[in-house]
Amino acid sequence: MGSDLVLDVGAGTGRLTAELARAARRVVAIELDPRLADALRDRWPNVDVVCDDATAVTLPQVPFRVVANLPFARTTGILHALLDDAATPLVQADLVVEWAVAHKHGVPWPSSVNGVLWGASYEARVARRLPRSAFTPPPAVDAGVLVFRRRPQPLVPAERAAAYHRFVADGFRRGLSSVASRRERRSVGVERATARDLDAHAWATLYARSVGRSRDPRPTRDRGEWSRGGSNP
Repeated sequence: MGSDLVLDVGAGTGRLTAELARAARRVVAIELDPRLADALRDRWPNVDVVCDDATAVTLPQVPFRVVANLPFARTTGILHALLDDAATPLVQADLVVEWAVAHKHGVPWPSSVNGVLWGASYEARVARRLPRSAFTPPPAVDAGVLVFRRRPQPLVPAERAAAYHRFVADGFRRGLSSVASRRERRSVGVERATARDLDAHAWATLYARSVGRSRDPRPTRDRGEWSRGGSNP
């Protein structure tokens, strides 16, 4: 599967866990319901079962993938747990989620604060749509496979993650003019745009321009990092 370690978040009855056990060297199945978790134990030699809330579990410190059919009601919290910390060594997440969620995060516009921040480290796309009839029992809505794949090079240097978070949050809350000058917005081609019109690349570029004109104690290093990062997809 491209990774020795795979997490199945919300393992349930283990239908997906069984497939992952055949394809991966090691699987960690996370299930909140103690009864379901107990039923998963000792069924596969390479599967460890964790009975806990997926949003509270300590994630691996080594590279890992996630392949999971997420509980629809818990999707947002689990996405935050997986994606908020850019230092988490998540390589790729293939997630079955409610179709509206897959579409929201799998397209570049209109953007959201979370989508922009996650987009600095991950490329997101919708792999496919799954009709309700594909599930037993069928949910109330269709689902989609949402894929987050780590970028070879982040759009924003890791040491600037907190400052970038503030920059993006302020831009969405108060408007682009509050975080970037007219010249900076014009240089990126977003002079008349709104926050939701910018994708992750445009936000990162706009932030780089603002860093370049700010009184930063390490301006030379930052410009070099942006220069190297700008050639990545």
